[in-house]
Amino acid sequence: MKKKYGVFDIIGPIMIGPSSSHTAGAAKLAKIARGIAGEEPVEVHFYLHGSFSKTYKGHGTDRALVAGVLGMDPADENLRDSLKMAKAKEMVVSFNEKDLGDVHPNSVRVDMVLKSGEKVSVMGSSIGGGAVEITQIDGEEISFSGNYPTLLITQKDVPGVVANVSKLLYECQVNIAFMSLFRDQKGREAMMIFELDQNIEKEILDQLKVIDCVEHVRFVPLSSNVINYPVV
Repeated sequence: MKKKYGVFDIIGPIMIGPSSSHTAGAAKLAKIARGIAGEEPVEVHFYLHGSFSKTYKGHGTDRALVAGVLGMDPADENLRDSLKMAKAKEMVVSFNEKDLGDVHPNSVRVDMVLKSGEKVSVMGSSIGGGAVEITQIDGEEISFSGNYPTLLITQKDVPGVVANVSKLLYECQVNIAFMSLFRDQKGREAMMIFELDQNIEKEILDQLKVIDCVEHVRFVPLSSNVINYPVV
């Protein structure tokens, strides 16, 4: 008997669903958002822009986004059942059409509420072929790909912080692939983003958080499984 394939059957070796942009990319975006939050949210609201807002049900973007927040990879066979799984966990989920401004048409803002009541907002775009770009965290404009383990450090914008963080990573034999610094105004708050060649241990994160003028540390690991690294 010839097998019938549905829209959520495997296409190729690394994804579930019909579209690398609308399903694989969406799942990757949402999984990175969960990694930035540091834990699975109890409430999540997806604000869908452009083509995401018009085709999200037909292309499975809704299921892919929820799957990512639940920690699934784009190739996870459970992706097709993610809405049911979220409901079973009593996770509050909503999908909303919204104009997010001058951004890529396949963009989404993921607003999450954690168990503690803390709110985390992440915006990003699925730019084709399963590739993504994270463009905003809690309203701050930033940019990284999610293709590397990523360290995000919020700091006071004063001399020496970048050097002290880089020195600690060197001493811990952590190699930096790419490094970026974002700030809105001189002397206020800035965000360092380090894309690394390897995942790092929690002990290193604990050392980073006590560096003078470091305010928050987040780490998004590159792994087939979600590792929770709470904001410190």
